[in-house]
Amino acid sequence: MSLTDRRTRHALEQDRDDDLLHPPGPLVALLEEAAPGAVAARASDRLSFAHDASHYLLVPQAVVAPWDAGQVAALLRVSAEQGVPLTFRSGGTSLSGQATNDGVLVDTRRNFRGIEVLDDGARVRVQPGATVRAVNTRLARYGRKLGPDPASESACTIGGVVANNSSGMACGTELNTYRTLESAVLVLPSGTVVDTGAPDADDRLRALEPEVYEGLSRLRDRVRGNPVSVDRIRSLYSIKNTMGYGVNSFVDHTRPVDVLLHLVVGSEGTLAFVAEATFRTVPAHPFAATGLLMFPDLAAATGSLPALVDAGFATIELLDATSLRVAQGDPEATAELRELEVRDHTALLVEHQQPTSEELADRVAAATDVLGGLPLASPAGLSSDAVTRAALWHIRKGLYTAVAGARPSGTTALLEDIAVPVEQLLPTCEHLTELFERHGYAGSVIFGHAKDGNVHFMLNEDFDRPEMIERYLRFTDDMVDLVLGNDGTLKAEHGTGRIMAPFVRRQYGDELYEVMQEVKRLLDPKGLLNPGVLLDEDPSAHISHLKSTPTVEVEVDRCVECGYCEPVCPSKDLTTTPRRRIVLRREMIRARDGGDDALFQRLEDEYQYDAIDTCAVDGMCQTACPVLIDTGDLTRRLRGEQSGRVEQKVWKTAAKHWDGTTRAAAAALTVARAVPPPLPRAATAAGRALLGADTVPAWSPELPGGGSRRRPRAAAAPQAVYFPACISTMFGPTEGPGVQDAFLALCDRAGVEVRVPDAIGGLCCGTPWKSKGLGEGWEAMRDLVVPALREATDDGALPVVVDAASCTEGLIRLLADEEGIRVVDAVAFVDSAVLAQLPAARRVPSIMVHPTCSSTQLGINPALLRVAAAAAEEVVQPEDWLCCAFAGDRGLLHPELTASATAPEAAAVGRHPATAYASVNRTCELGMTRATGHPYRHLLEVLADGTRPA
Repeated sequence: MSLTDRRTRHALEQDRDDDLLHPPGPLVALLEEAAPGAVAARASDRLSFAHDASHYLLVPQAVVAPWDAGQVAALLRVSAEQGVPLTFRSGGTSLSGQATNDGVLVDTRRNFRGIEVLDDGARVRVQPGATVRAVNTRLARYGRKLGPDPASESACTIGGVVANNSSGMACGTELNTYRTLESAVLVLPSGTVVDTGAPDADDRLRALEPEVYEGLSRLRDRVRGNPVSVDRIRSLYSIKNTMGYGVNSFVDHTRPVDVLLHLVVGSEGTLAFVAEATFRTVPAHPFAATGLLMFPDLAAATGSLPALVDAGFATIELLDATSLRVAQGDPEATAELRELEVRDHTALLVEHQQPTSEELADRVAAATDVLGGLPLASPAGLSSDAVTRAALWHIRKGLYTAVAGARPSGTTALLEDIAVPVEQLLPTCEHLTELFERHGYAGSVIFGHAKDGNVHFMLNEDFDRPEMIERYLRFTDDMVDLVLGNDGTLKAEHGTGRIMAPFVRRQYGDELYEVMQEVKRLLDPKGLLNPGVLLDEDPSAHISHLKSTPTVEVEVDRCVECGYCEPVCPSKDLTTTPRRRIVLRREMIRARDGGDDALFQRLEDEYQYDAIDTCAVDGMCQTACPVLIDTGDLTRRLRGEQSGRVEQKVWKTAAKHWDGTTRAAAAALTVARAVPPPLPRAATAAGRALLGADTVPAWSPELPGGGSRRRPRAAAAPQAVYFPACISTMFGPTEGPGVQDAFLALCDRAGVEVRVPDAIGGLCCGTPWKSKGLGEGWEAMRDLVVPALREATDDGALPVVVDAASCTEGLIRLLADEEGIRVVDAVAFVDSAVLAQLPAARRVPSIMVHPTCSSTQLGINPALLRVAAAAAEEVVQPEDWLCCAFAGDRGLLHPELTASATAPEAAAVGRHPATAYASVNRTCELGMTRATGHPYRHLLEVLADGTRPA
């Protein structure tokens, strides 16, 4: 019987026989006792968490988001008593199948995000749910960062970093997790909590876990007493290696508690839960110079590595010929790359990083002679220009985007990594290319960290076809022979997972493999922590529980389920995330096509609130997505499909009478503001109960009265056309005259003339219709706006300036097909055309600024900070800021969404009182006012106050 015949069927097909509609009641009850209010067992929860970034899929029986280490210990006890497997999951960016199982899945991201900077940044204490980017953001003010620098730093968490012994592009083996982790608080499978950083940690381990202590001592002596084992360890760990357990711990450390700590590093959640980790940090060099060195072939590039390493380059990234061909199609590719006729060319992307500009200049000068002596295919140099460097790094980082995004629909992208001694890099890459050709993996690319002998390669495969699984098996066997034959490791950075678990014995040999097995038995005697991961005797384990990727819809079919979108999603702690929205669509289609009508209906019902009603459609997911998916597009289409003819007609009519509509809304808010608060609250509550929460807005006391009507303004020699947002007509200012008056006052004081269109009262950017998927009303508004702006801008001769960031973005979208009309946000316009002409401002002592999703997508946050600096002595941007999710009407229809999205930022604002509070969008100001209790205003209002004549 072939391995394909023996493989476990697709996880979801296998789980169809289970009752997804009725979760396991007794188990759920026990989990609830261990972690009250933290258990989710609906079909949507179980299926959406079954997906991680790998090509494996197992459906958990329940998902639990514990609040603290004590609840984790209680969950471990339930797991042991019930014999139910338990897996810890944080970012879910794992590529090798470490973050999913069919038992209990423990979400350690939601409630474990604490970060504490120690010793002026020399150390940092972190909980497992914090992302690498969040930690480095906190450390930046101290000029420090974490040693590990994985490419997924925006989404991967400290829990995953420790579990997989993460490294990255610049840290090599010297600054990886294993080398820079100082201590950790561990929860063992028995429930015992061990703080390895405590002065008496070794004694406490011996007292609390005598068998573990004795066993680790015995294994340490066994490994050290075997010269063959010691030599094998030294060989394998001289390169990047995350295959199997870190048995180098037995050679590098003597105290059992230190051995335990370092065994947990890279153990992929199979030995203990890391409740807290303390790292020694490294310098974050702010000055850098980057260059793309083009060689005629792979041999010339790899032959140049010794000279480049000796020159002290921090990063040396390899891109093979196929990578270069792919990169040529990138719109941001450099002119030199686009014009290159790629044959056998290979590139090395190199970068120097230094603490001062003087030291960087010395490095660049020294590199000139080095580069001059290399067999380059074209002249090369190093640039410290930010735009040039960004373009070069975009070439490297865009490879994954280009290959994964262009894969055939229905296939799965596999990103693999290996490492070999640097002297074996050339033959390894040459033979890998031959394997791609032999097995029919056309278009596969090789790229990676050349100075470490660590390369990644990418395959696209269709796991729904048995013959393709057989092909993948043949390729894997050949690849294993190649890597091990060149004294390499089958996993350099991504962890063993399920994909390489059957090959650990082969890489290490029987003796060290048996030591690893004993480590697992010693710490997890029942084998319930993440079973099937890291060690597995089943030779077909790597083709079991394979995930298929059905074709669903154009907006999301490119998704590779990497999870990069999740940290920036405002609904992530309330309902769901972009990745989970997409995978649930896939599961709904699978249920429907499989004839499981009951499951399809249940998923569709749960999807309504979780994924449609509470999606902020803010587009932040696209800013983080490697294949540039905006799940807001999907949500808008689904909302549009749900809207009836009556709703479409009502909103289309509103578009044609927008001046009266906005004035009516303003009048209603003014009336509500004038009467006692219980009355409007009761009235809207009754309406919501009768017509639904997604139909009737909820009134709350912080809402202002209505604003003033927008009016035309003539100008003899205008420099711009001012398009005041209608949101300021509906919602009046928090205090003072409001942003319209502020912007016009600033322009007048700077001598900058602006014109306001004659028809402005009835114009809108289109966002209210676009966000609801109301195409007819959107088109009606577009038909009004385009001719009005053509006339006002003298057919595009003048820029259009909008005073609300989301409306700026909306107007750009509305005018996307109109050539010649340029739309600029008011903050960016003031920064570039007004600020320098203003009289010196009387700056407030401090200002707290809230960037928005739109200001981020528009790229105007630097301008926002410059304008804020003109208005205040101190500018504070909370490190935990996120889209407020007010999202036009979402904050009124679903205030719980805004409350959840703003909670971290509100806590940060509370720790740093300021004189003024500002943002760049009226609804965002309302959302932040509600969240913090502080009156947020438009930033231009604060600046206008400071420049008002005495």
